[in-house]
Amino acid sequence: MVKSSKLRIAFIHPDLGIGGAERLVVDAALGLQSLGHSVDIYTSHHDQHHCFDETRDGRLSVHHVIPPLPRSIQGKFHIMFAHARQLHLTMHLMCTSAHQYDVFFVDQLSTCIPFLRMFYGKRVVFYCHFPDKLLANGAYVEDQRGKNVSILKYIYRFPMDWLEEATTTQADLILANSKFTARVTKSHFSSLRHQLKVVYPGINIAAYISPTDPSDPDIRQVASQRRTLLSLNRFEMKKNAALAIEAFAILRNEDPSTSDVRLVLAGGYDPRLEDNIRTLKSLIELAQSNDLTYNVITPLQPRVSVPSFPEITPNESDILFLLNFTTAQRSGLLQAQSTLALLYTPANEHFGIGPVEGMICGLPVLACDSGGPTESIVGQPADQRTGWLYRPQPSVWAQALKEICNLSETDRKALSQRAQDRAQTMFGMEAMAKSLEEVLEEAVSMGPVSRTGMWLVMSAFLVLLVVLIFRYGSF
Repeated sequence: MVKSSKLRIAFIHPDLGIGGAERLVVDAALGLQSLGHSVDIYTSHHDQHHCFDETRDGRLSVHHVIPPLPRSIQGKFHIMFAHARQLHLTMHLMCTSAHQYDVFFVDQLSTCIPFLRMFYGKRVVFYCHFPDKLLANGAYVEDQRGKNVSILKYIYRFPMDWLEEATTTQADLILANSKFTARVTKSHFSSLRHQLKVVYPGINIAAYISPTDPSDPDIRQVASQRRTLLSLNRFEMKKNAALAIEAFAILRNEDPSTSDVRLVLAGGYDPRLEDNIRTLKSLIELAQSNDLTYNVITPLQPRVSVPSFPEITPNESDILFLLNFTTAQRSGLLQAQSTLALLYTPANEHFGIGPVEGMICGLPVLACDSGGPTESIVGQPADQRTGWLYRPQPSVWAQALKEICNLSETDRKALSQRAQDRAQTMFGMEAMAKSLEEVLEEAVSMGPVSRTGMWLVMSAFLVLLVVLIFRYGSF
């Protein structure tokens, strides 16, 4: 393959908030920029108060195209409106600047792929985090039969699932964030003929290992001399942070020597989302039921207001809930000498950037023994270990936490070095950017897309979009 000149790349991502998928998009864009390519990000939602710093401080070019469509109607029809909002974003792109790009990088929603290929003849690379059809009825569990759904939901989901598969297969090249995701996607998309290439998410290592300023007010807000167990995850039910609280409660009850240990649950919290609200409330109720004191805080310049909860313990609480942490707070907690381990609670996670963040800072990681973390973490043998992989059972995790809290200094240092070496070798932003560059150049080298016979199909899609916009544009 002949190496192309520097590329002009458009990223298309539905909601540029705070999450693992958004972190990948940001780091991928930064990595490609560092290789000399031109990158623009197009999105339907970008809240300046709920996003990564790089998307608002000028380091990345973000085009926020506000759609005339709601996210949902009374909490329903999320996926239908997600498709419609992306088609609106695609129309804007096609009517303004699509012609100037060499290739498109699309992730999460594949709806726009056939339009970009057929109307502009440009190649599209799709990055698959995980098929939405497998998440529609709750968290996906491999080798477990899906939940029974009502006939009405089946009728609603059938065209949505068909559209996802039909548009995904239109991509010129398809990437997956883990071997787990690639295998599951291939097995559930029967019409997919592509061989999915795994490109692991990479992180900006320098951003995690750069020295922090202990006098930074945000860092001082979360710093403590107490030994700390840390969890970084959005406040969503599927992330199962309850596992960390239950295991922590067992640890404190069974091992008096851990009375000084605290648990910090830090993550993105969006008051627009009912799932976030319910999750935080249930976690606090779980802490109270286990007689654990707690506090709920946001950074000193809050992006959201702190919800009101009773019986908060402002100082020296057992559990600290940190909503929408800053980059400085994340680094401060990960690098703190008092932090003992990172707890990664989701099961069957598609990849999970959290374990990589912990390993790059030399932290042992405790995670579930399924999904992506089984590829990022080495659990056995002990002399090669970078963390622990166990089934998501509180009593089992409590025993692992006891082992972590009682690691000798020698064992802790050796494990820390192994974790850092593995993260730097396999999951750095440079490695990801190089892999993406190769794939994007391969896509461009395929030449223009043949558009024969597709105009009627694409026109029908556009008519549908216009109808949706006029029907729901008043919301």
